[in-house]
Amino acid sequence: MRSFAPKTPILDGKVVLITGGTGSFGRRFVHRVLAEQQPRKIIVLSRDELKQYEMQAELAEAFPSEAMAKMRFFLGDVRDRTRLTLAFRGVDVVIHAAALKQVPAAEYNPSECIHTNVMGAENVVWAALTNHVQRIVALSTDKACNPINLYGATKLASDKTFVAANNLAGDIGTRFSVVRYGNVAGSRGSVAPLFQRLAANGAKELPITDPRMTRFWISLDQGVDFVLSSLEMMRGGEVFVPKIGSMTMPDVARALAPDLPHKTVGIRPGEKLHEVMISADDARMTTELADRYVIEPEFVEYTRTPFAGDTGERVADGFSYSSDANSEWLDADALMALLAQHG
Repeated sequence: MRSFAPKTPILDGKVVLITGGTGSFGRRFVHRVLAEQQPRKIIVLSRDELKQYEMQAELAEAFPSEAMAKMRFFLGDVRDRTRLTLAFRGVDVVIHAAALKQVPAAEYNPSECIHTNVMGAENVVWAALTNHVQRIVALSTDKACNPINLYGATKLASDKTFVAANNLAGDIGTRFSVVRYGNVAGSRGSVAPLFQRLAANGAKELPITDPRMTRFWISLDQGVDFVLSSLEMMRGGEVFVPKIGSMTMPDVARALAPDLPHKTVGIRPGEKLHEVMISADDARMTTELADRYVIEPEFVEYTRTPFAGDTGERVADGFSYSSDANSEWLDADALMALLAQHG
């Protein structure tokens, strides 16, 4: 299993804020940072007071009082620019993980998705620049590349907002970057827990959208490491894409419930047969590193050294990174190892 672990404790002595911090990623991120680094303070910003209460109790059981003294929980919504600007005071690093992510819900409630994912991104940029935050990493999704659903379109708009924000920083020096990866094994909304739950509850068959369907897979810990290492190496304006494995949906089902037959139910509205994280049109701006690809910014009006020719090489013209044409494929053991990290 590929490791994306950062080389240095990049958050030592820093004040770190994570939006959407009570979600699957935020909880694991905070656990890992408290256990492995020495931040001065960690601020969890989210709009759900119950999840914050549960997260505080969970952390209090896992960490001593000295570590808990570094924690702050801030109720707020990324839609509220004034509240964000207040929350970002004195913050050095922001991880932007807040988003509405469910494809069907976004299609049915488009304005809600736009307000959170697009306008929320704009508010994060505004609050970061107002408070001279040093570095911001925004979490994206494979659905933002050549989007066919509203969720993907809003995340593409968010990505573009963060990339362009570097040109607004002027002499402040604030830098913004984006990380884009695939399905997180075991996270809420992932198909893997659904298959496991159906098998445990005595289902007679598993629903497969299409036997040809493929997806990228990454573990929650790999996702945290990828964010931290991208934060460590960022120069501003990049979209970082990890080299991770693919798997077909029937193989996922066989790995989780080898004795159950499959029923093809058809692709849901807004779904793709295969996911793409780098399109052929992005190839001319894409640099390959040992463990990731970097889509470099096209419009650069700030001081920045490109990765191409420095630590990496440009990919071939017409290159694309898609789940069906991937060179790295997962087997059942590899998938179970990813899921084990989620526990």
